[in-house]
Amino acid sequence: MSKSYSQAGGMIMAWYEEAVFYHIYPIGMTGAPRENKGEEVVHRFEELDKWLPHIADLGCTAIYIGPLFESSTHGYDTKDYKVVDRRLGDNEDFKRFVRKAHEAGIRVVVDGVFNHTGREFFAFQDIQKNREQSPYCSWYKGVNFGWNSPYNDGFGYEAWRNCFELVNLNLWEPAVREYLLGVIDFWIDTFDIDGIRLDCADCLEFSFMEEMRKRTREKKEDFWLMGEVIHGDYSRYIQDGQKMLHSVTNYELHKGLYSGHNDHNYFEIAHTIRREFDENGGIYKGMKLYSFVDNHDVDRIISKIQVKDHIFPIYTLLFTLPGIPSIYYGSEWGIEGRKEGGNDDPLRPAVEIEEALNKEKDSKIMQHVKWLGNLHKKYTDCLAYGRYRELLLTNRQYAFVRFTQEQGLVVAVNNDEQEVNISIPVPFENKRYINLETEEQIPVEGGRICLTMKAAGSTFIEIRE
Repeated sequence: MSKSYSQAGGMIMAWYEEAVFYHIYPIGMTGAPRENKGEEVVHRFEELDKWLPHIADLGCTAIYIGPLFESSTHGYDTKDYKVVDRRLGDNEDFKRFVRKAHEAGIRVVVDGVFNHTGREFFAFQDIQKNREQSPYCSWYKGVNFGWNSPYNDGFGYEAWRNCFELVNLNLWEPAVREYLLGVIDFWIDTFDIDGIRLDCADCLEFSFMEEMRKRTREKKEDFWLMGEVIHGDYSRYIQDGQKMLHSVTNYELHKGLYSGHNDHNYFEIAHTIRREFDENGGIYKGMKLYSFVDNHDVDRIISKIQVKDHIFPIYTLLFTLPGIPSIYYGSEWGIEGRKEGGNDDPLRPAVEIEEALNKEKDSKIMQHVKWLGNLHKKYTDCLAYGRYRELLLTNRQYAFVRFTQEQGLVVAVNNDEQEVNISIPVPFENKRYINLETEEQIPVEGGRICLTMKAAGSTFIEIRE
């Protein structure tokens, strides 16, 4: 797929700046076995191919898929970085999938699990076999032949969060770095992927991520690096936008989007956005964080919210607040799912897309998400690159404007369970304000516009000359 850049406010931006992502957890959605018994290859990518028209129809322009390289169980215990998991297919299957996605105008980003490997990875198995004589002892953290592991290996090692099926790599070891960078080269050369989502980026060495950025930029100029970061200062991972990652997961906003509705408290969401992106003093101003309402690690959004109709303003905010929006497969029509203790399987169900679309063809949630996807395409200038300014805030109503010199959109949401009348100050004088639902001009009186909003409703107003 050729490089894609766009012009916005005099700046050259890459495709990922204006993307809408669709998130796929392939082992779950294809119904693949949860354990890899190492049997014959099963070609399940044919099922994944069927999702591409639906993804494009939603207005998504990029897919985040993973994990999909050979692993022992859930995908994050990597067995072989250069082979597609046999439960999903083979390398030729994934090559075809990426090619078909590119033909549909959809970029493909994969999971990069570089903090740890599984116990079946060749380097760890060499240590098991050759012990102190293994040349790979330095590849892992904390290898100690005076200790023992819960698996009774006769040696100890450092594991991710004490999950001893996940062995922590030593990223200070030059051979490990070069091996992993070579893996990325292989993924780009073999599959023509467009980016990597870095699993556990908050555990990775900063210098390794800097080296990765340099290597991938030389390999593919518009290659995107996004890190999974849950807590802390997100800007540490992006820095000046040139040396480290392009983006990280915005878990802070994710929390606000559901709890701000459950508590009928738009102050929580607005405070998060002020802190992150305010024109005056936002700590992540100018950065493009990856926004989501659910994913493969957290409860489905429809299962989290107390008033189910709040799903509509929640998705409105996902698509219109600053950030790169992402939809998790099936949540566009309201799939339920909660963790069961440490079991994530309920979050990652098998879905047969043709059957699901037939069953959910009248889904109001999906129609809303599709409308928002088209809105994001039409108003990319202001929604991807525009400034943010708060206009109105109460516990139950919230309005803001996204704007550039060329384009502007006022967005208002209501978390009340009844219809309300609100009055919003206009952000600019001598402009026309057009309700996108009715295509009617809204009168401006005393510098304000008055709206009647439906229960759990959203209103979109285009600013025109």
